[in-house]
Amino acid sequence: MATENTHYGAKAIEELLQGCQHIFFIGIGGINMSALARITAKRGFAVSGSDRTHTAITDRLEAEGIHIFYSHDRRHLRGVDAVVYTVAIDPDNPELVAAQNKGLPCISRADYLGYLMSAYTRRIGISGMHGKSTCTAMCTQIFMDAGTDPTVVCGAEIAAIGGASRVTTGEKQRYFLFEACEYMDSFLDFVPNIAVILNVEMDHVDYFHSMEQVRASFAAFAAKTGSAGYVIANADDENVMKSLADYKGKLITFGVNTRSADFAATAISTKEGKPEFDILRAGESFCHVQLSVPGRHNIYNALAAAAAAAVCRISGNRIGEALSHFAGAKRRMEYKGTFCGADVYDDYGHHPTEIAATLDGVRRMGYDRVFCVFQPHTYSRLAELFHDFAGSFLDADRIIVADIYAAREENTYNVSSKLLARTIGQHAEYIDSFEGIADYLRRNVYEGDVIIVMGAGDTYKLFPLMGL
Repeated sequence: MATENTHYGAKAIEELLQGCQHIFFIGIGGINMSALARITAKRGFAVSGSDRTHTAITDRLEAEGIHIFYSHDRRHLRGVDAVVYTVAIDPDNPELVAAQNKGLPCISRADYLGYLMSAYTRRIGISGMHGKSTCTAMCTQIFMDAGTDPTVVCGAEIAAIGGASRVTTGEKQRYFLFEACEYMDSFLDFVPNIAVILNVEMDHVDYFHSMEQVRASFAAFAAKTGSAGYVIANADDENVMKSLADYKGKLITFGVNTRSADFAATAISTKEGKPEFDILRAGESFCHVQLSVPGRHNIYNALAAAAAAAVCRISGNRIGEALSHFAGAKRRMEYKGTFCGADVYDDYGHHPTEIAATLDGVRRMGYDRVFCVFQPHTYSRLAELFHDFAGSFLDADRIIVADIYAAREENTYNVSSKLLARTIGQHAEYIDSFEGIADYLRRNVYEGDVIIVMGAGDTYKLFPLMGL
């Protein structure tokens, strides 16, 4: 069971932290939590934390002088003045319980992130059910190339900054670029004055129970920008526009099919699945983009990033150049190498829309056959969107379905990976171990094929078995 978010707000957290010198992070090894720890240390606090696993992220934190415990124990809180926690921990986590018993300020990740960003002049939040990490990474590339020295908090590692976070190097705190996650309404603790909404649809069905609830959450996120802020919205997405029906601030739209959008893609072509296009701003030529990442969905990500940068007065030429040498984000169609002559890519896709969009892009890359290894993420998502999942693999020649990654859940939904494979059809099969999947691929793929490994769970365990 997840722990609840706090909702103190930036002003209250500022008061809670008065006189605090040492802040402890429970779950410090997470991509977002590690970023918050780094920013906190940069602000002059003593920082320590705990996590269960030793990783490259924790190595980096320790190299920067942050002490990490690889267990959870109440004794770790000696000398600590406040605690920041990820809601992924159990409410009975011994460190959280000890902090509460001591009366220490305990602040959830999202609430604390909202506090940290409040010090910045331009706070740009990238939201949507899909594409957040890639669009945040594109924004990072643009703002870095433009010399704006942004602070960045992303949900995926970005080649341009050597990780998933970056802290402003100078004293001037101007730009804060962040990925705004909708799960459990975490993004409602943030304080954007530029909010990007890429897409809106059903997901996180263990929290969201209707499209009305989803749209209401995104409407509330948009409203966080206030009357002086901006919302940058996908005009081609009906649910996005419905969410903004009552928005009172400045609305900037982007689109591929909506020609009246403020930022529109035109003259679209593809080479080996990678889009090339012109961006029009208010009907006038703005910049030319030749993406190095595949997929039509990345046109939308690029349009949104371009619009956000344009609001911040970055020129069209600089935007176009930055987008054209954007190298992608980790686990977003990340090239891993070759296996038995086939190219191998790693992708985080775990929703039917993401799967279909990514496989469409892969199909256009010109390979002989597309092999997709898919690991469903959570029982509730698979159960609620089962038929959408079954219909999302049309651009794959062979689908191998791995066991469901349960995350925080138990299987009370009467679904299974075997059932999904059977429903997909004859070109799909269920294999119950990564060792078995690696063996299947070894016997069946050839030079000219491509293998795309998809999922938000532990599919990374497959790659060592493939020598990657």
